Amino acid sequence: MKDLHRLGVAEMGRALDAREVSSTELTKHLLARVAAHEQLGAFLVVDEDHALQQAKAADERRAAGERGALLGVPMAHKDIFVTQDLPTTAGSKMLKGYLSPFDATVVAKLAHAGAVALGKLNCDEFAMGSANENSAYGAVHNPWDTTRVPGGSSGGSAAAVAARLVPAATGTDTGGSIRQPSGFCGVTGIKPTYGRCSRYGMIAFASSLDQAGPMAQSADDCALLLDAMAGFDERDATSANEPLPGFAASLSKPREGATTAQPLKGLRIGLPAEFFPAALAADVNGALRTALGVFEQLGATLVDVSLPRTELSIPVYYIIAPAEASSNLSRFDGVRYGHRAEKYTDLLDMYKKSRAQGFGPEVKRRIMIGTYVLSHGYYDAYYLQAQKLRRMIADDFQQCFGQCDVIAGPVAPTVAWHIGAQGDDPVAAYLADIFTLPASLAGLPGMSLPAGFGEGGMPVGLQLIGNYFQEAPLLQAAHAFQQATDWHTRVPSGF
Repeated sequence: MKDLHRLGVAEMGRALDAREVSSTELTKHLLARVAAHEQLGAFLVVDEDHALQQAKAADERRAAGERGALLGVPMAHKDIFVTQDLPTTAGSKMLKGYLSPFDATVVAKLAHAGAVALGKLNCDEFAMGSANENSAYGAVHNPWDTTRVPGGSSGGSAAAVAARLVPAATGTDTGGSIRQPSGFCGVTGIKPTYGRCSRYGMIAFASSLDQAGPMAQSADDCALLLDAMAGFDERDATSANEPLPGFAASLSKPREGATTAQPLKGLRIGLPAEFFPAALAADVNGALRTALGVFEQLGATLVDVSLPRTELSIPVYYIIAPAEASSNLSRFDGVRYGHRAEKYTDLLDMYKKSRAQGFGPEVKRRIMIGTYVLSHGYYDAYYLQAQKLRRMIADDFQQCFGQCDVIAGPVAPTVAWHIGAQGDDPVAAYLADIFTLPASLAGLPGMSLPAGFGEGGMPVGLQLIGNYFQEAPLLQAAHAFQQATDWHTRVPSGF
């Protein structure tokens, strides 16, 4: 099977079940591809020996009669999850060479399911960015056009899946960091409801927003990963003790009144007017309108709705997230772990030099903003007001869900831009998050699925947003769309 890398998670599982290939063979094949495409900058570390040990163990478990959707399937982790056997840097010089004494819960759960970890994937420093240009270890390149960004902060994850270096990867989404790179790279990614996946062992950026999720070729594959990743964790105070529906099993569960030709009959898809402004790029709008037409053919009904406070999501997010980052990143001071300056005169000088040397420009910018809005005299004027608006944004969504089942719109206003195009204008990158931030602030599940191509032959992502703990209906709708289209199967030239 020369095209092993083209297989998705579900397909690899079936091939392993049928003994058409072993996990060791799959792992060696993908490790060779990772080495051959180092120029993408997707991987920060690869541990061939450890991966092959895991693959051998998976083959032995299968030989003993064990079965599992992920048993023996190779993947990789965003370098924001701590791992015992692989270094964790969070894309920062601050944590260069750091080796955790434990695995993140998400990492441990996937390992328990038998997934083989090939290595750690590049990301914006401490997950702060929309282009994966903020990594201390170099930018990630988009496989569809290596002069363009892959999106961020989970750009390494998206690029690795798009280039078929791995069939799936973990990502994190604070303000769109799973959905936006998935959209830019033409892969499928889902940010679950806040609390659905444990944050234990995920290096914190903004604790009330961070959420782990899977990125893969299809909704089918994402469902398989989410089945393993999700669930209550008593070590995470924000973990939700909610029943798991069986995400993969729910994909084929027929809707009431649905037919083979119209599997989404009765599904109401809300289209917020604010998600389709005049400023939305024509190529993005055209691709989305065509995709929404497919949903109609599948039986769904399009409903006009409104999210009137959409434009407020940017100032709200860029007050709350930096405030939490300022608090979370205060622990990186050069004392117990992380970078420590070599020369200093006293303890305060060590703090200053260690943080100045260890953090990159974007992280420093957000720490300074966050410290400012939390300071005496500004807390009430900025942070408290932002929290009140956050509640109102969440209320807007609940008004919408009284009229529809899911909400659809763009992932980003344009396709991926060229590397360096927004280097001198961080606000331009912030504005690119306008469509992903609202769901993050509300804590709602959202996903991106490939929906065509725009300018320069670059992928366009369609965003679907559901109500709390309604990941299963989102995945079901996405799966039906992908059964009727082939956008998710397209592979960049040369990969």
